[in-house]
Amino acid sequence: MIRHFVVKQKRGFMEKQLEAFCKDLDELSIKLNEDQKKQFMIYYELLVEWNSFMNLTAITKLDEVCKKHFVDSLSLIKANNEIISSLKKDMKKDSISMIDVGTGAGFPGIPLKIVFPEWEVTLLDSLGKRIKFLNEVIARLGLERISAFHGRAEDYGVKKEFRESFDLCTSRAVANLSTLSEYCIPFVKKQGLFIAYKSEKVTDELASANEAIGLLGGKLIKQIDYELPDSDIYRNLVLIQKEKDTSKKYPRKAGLPSKEPL
Repeated sequence: MIRHFVVKQKRGFMEKQLEAFCKDLDELSIKLNEDQKKQFMIYYELLVEWNSFMNLTAITKLDEVCKKHFVDSLSLIKANNEIISSLKKDMKKDSISMIDVGTGAGFPGIPLKIVFPEWEVTLLDSLGKRIKFLNEVIARLGLERISAFHGRAEDYGVKKEFRESFDLCTSRAVANLSTLSEYCIPFVKKQGLFIAYKSEKVTDELASANEAIGLLGGKLIKQIDYELPDSDIYRNLVLIQKEKDTSKKYPRKAGLPSKEPL
């Protein structure tokens, strides 16, 4: 009886948090079907389980994971007009190819894949243990057309099958914008987008990164600042469009972009 009560209480709590999560997504005009809701809850359970024996995130409470990881990842929808506009050159495309650099525990790549299953998603991270976790998530959620790769952005950015091969590159990695641009812009096709998630005010960072962005073939087209729904958590999306091919000089060898930003 006690176990049954505890299970019932846990189920009720998760249902309440899921309802709050869906309410937050209403503000982004995102509606989840029942399968997607289940996928997010399985994702959360796997995140907490694996986090008990490896470092994936300091955020483990369900309500905080939903808002600070899931909703934050899906806030990319605020740039939807620019994403659609960047793809108008190829009217035959029915999907977006995306790479998430420094994906960590899968943010924003996996939440975006759950909501937009037609997207072709590549996850890249430098820690092999995280890739094992991501592959477990992919398998348990039954996701298709998504792959996780172990390696550094500087090494993958020069590989023929990855370089200038994606419509969209995202990153929530903690690094200055000059460094992130050198990691990410080489992956993007011409007219495609690199979108950096930033948690702080980025005016000074943008000013110092403009030269690097230009050197890499990009152009800053928009900064979108907002607060996560029903919170005072400040966020930014920095949108950079690829205007010309990236010089073969970039990215530089592993370690240099972070030690000596352009």
